[in-house]
Amino acid sequence: MTTTLSPLGLRRVLDPPGVLPQAAWRLDASAAIAADEVRIRVDRLNLDAASYRQLREAYAGDPDKIRAAVVEIIATRGKMQNPVTGSGGMLTGTVEEVGPDSPLGLEPGQRIATLVSLTLTPLVITDSLARWDGQSEQVPCEGHAILFARSIAAVLPDDLPVPLSLAVLDVCGAPALTKRVVTAGSRAGQGPVALIVGAAGKSGSLSAAAARQAGAARVIGVVPAQAEAALLREAGGLVDAVVIADARDPAGLARAVQAAGGPADVTVVCVDVAGCEGGAILSTAQAGTVIFFSMATSFSSAALSAEGVAADVTMLVGNGYVPGHAELALDLVRTTPALRALFEQRLSAHGAEGGQR
Repeated sequence: MTTTLSPLGLRRVLDPPGVLPQAAWRLDASAAIAADEVRIRVDRLNLDAASYRQLREAYAGDPDKIRAAVVEIIATRGKMQNPVTGSGGMLTGTVEEVGPDSPLGLEPGQRIATLVSLTLTPLVITDSLARWDGQSEQVPCEGHAILFARSIAAVLPDDLPVPLSLAVLDVCGAPALTKRVVTAGSRAGQGPVALIVGAAGKSGSLSAAAARQAGAARVIGVVPAQAEAALLREAGGLVDAVVIADARDPAGLARAVQAAGGPADVTVVCVDVAGCEGGAILSTAQAGTVIFFSMATSFSSAALSAEGVAADVTMLVGNGYVPGHAELALDLVRTTPALRALFEQRLSAHGAEGGQR
């Protein structure tokens, strides 16, 4: 164990020197830890939606090619950071060793989920992902990962299946930020209208539940196809109106949202495709707020689109961290049967272990 302390993980940056681990092209993922680091025995990765979608499309759904691509990225970069999307995901595992100066409060033997991105987490895979079928964002694996002093992790709860907890914790920043913004937008006893673009997905359904809990007067859910609409309607109670629309069609989306009770005071973008910035902005009322919680977002396009249509909207980058975000998201699943049912139905369709994630 080295005594060299580096709370931000700078000692792990190999190329280029001087940048933070997330911006680095390559990290040192060696197993020996510094006094303020923690080593995790990894058992599952959860690739973020944008990254997995890009890999699936790039290799036409071929599981062997998808698997090989992920193995190559990790071996080359010392972390999981898709070079096309720039995004990664998160992981679960068991604490193996804790440096004496680590402030994370973790103990050997604890089963945890990391709440920081794989794009900055030193990672080694030792089983070539042999147990992964390439058909799901969740990747069973063997290997190790390193957490820094400024990392975030949550001990996995005993009352929820591990795959379900992983799916929830992967996007727990979205509902926390949604709740904060919706709560702040309530005035004189009347909550704002909340619009969730991608409402049948993980972050979208959690954000819908959070908006409802925070007192939104109306929750509108946008989905791209009838199958997604059926999934959202079957869950029941998460949204007041379901809109089927292409979020990449700005004028079309705005018209559909208007007909469903919009424009929105708070819009949350949770889709994993590019080109949704303009539609979200047009669907939001003047002086409203747009939260972009998607790695597919072009923030330059968002800024220029708002300027180009004279939209006086506040635009927020969902950075994935809000204090208390993990417990809030898990509690939403515990206390909202419709939300849990949607998660379990969606994730079991991807062949999750035990039938639910």
